Amino acid sequence: MEGTKIAKRFEGKVAIVTASTQGIGFTIAERLGLEGASVVISSRKQKNVDEAVEKLKSRIEVLGVVCHLSNAQQRKNLIDKTIQKYGKIDVVVSNAATNPSVDSILQTQESVLDKLWDINVKSSILILKDAGPHMSKGSSVVIISSIAGYHPPASMAMYGVTKTALLGLTKALAAEMAPNTRVNCVAPGFVPTHFASFITENDALRKEVEGRTMLNRLGTTQDMAAATAFLASDDASYITGETLVVAGGTPSRL
Repeated sequence: MEGTKIAKRFEGKVAIVTASTQGIGFTIAERLGLEGASVVISSRKQKNVDEAVEKLKSRIEVLGVVCHLSNAQQRKNLIDKTIQKYGKIDVVVSNAATNPSVDSILQTQESVLDKLWDINVKSSILILKDAGPHMSKGSSVVIISSIAGYHPPASMAMYGVTKTALLGLTKALAAEMAPNTRVNCVAPGFVPTHFASFITENDALRKEVEGRTMLNRLGTTQDMAAATAFLASDDASYITGETLVVAGGTPSRL
């Protein structure tokens, strides 16, 4: 972000970003904080939370909480700690995702199907169920889906299907949480993070993915953070139930 003039759209706001100690989630948390939000970051491991807080605390107001999203007690603790420290919730960014298998859908073990459903879809529902009663009027939710939700690739087909489910979840929750809370979705293209290292470490595959974009490059975590910050902010105050594809022109839909 150095050298970029950043708006302060989140002064006085409190944001929770799940799965935010690295990659896209970390950069979203950083961006919201640089725009003035008090940010609560979380992930499953204490070490990762501590390291992320250490990187951020000199520049933004940040609280780190360990939270495995399929653990009801840890979810409750994430919300409780946020309310204890900051007294309200204005923004929730649901970013947690897993892709434990490259098997085809019909070859995927049932335990893996359960894990994909639990983390990629159900956790978004459960964290909002916990956060909902504390969310202020004019609050905002951003769910992170994926370009894979539009065209699930063979190597990550079931992951893609869970991301398709988030497109529908966004529409359904937008209706349910209106008019006090807006719910939108960002569908990132391929971004070179630890999560997508199988693409970025393979030169031929990387070039093929870049070639599918109109802008001839992979996305950056900053690209995703900028789109998320827009949808979460009052600049998007008349937008709800929508998905913003941030994928450099990768084919998604009409």
